[in-house]
Amino acid sequence: MDIGTIRGLGTVVVMVAFIGLTLWVFSPRRKAEFDDATLLPFADDPEAIKHLEQTSAARSHEK
Repeated sequence: MDIGTIRGLGTVVVMVAFIGLTLWVFSPRRKAEFDDATLLPFADDPEAIKHLEQTSAARSHEK
């Protein structure tokens, strides 16, 4: 095996990992989990969470 073959295999492995990660991130089944994670910085502030939920509800009604 020469260095070109090893680099080619490395590129294929990274490409497969990138495609897999992209599919995982944009999977519709994960949307609820990621929506909950976006609120984590505001977990200590109930007023901020209420404001964010109202904003997201207004955006969903606009579409």
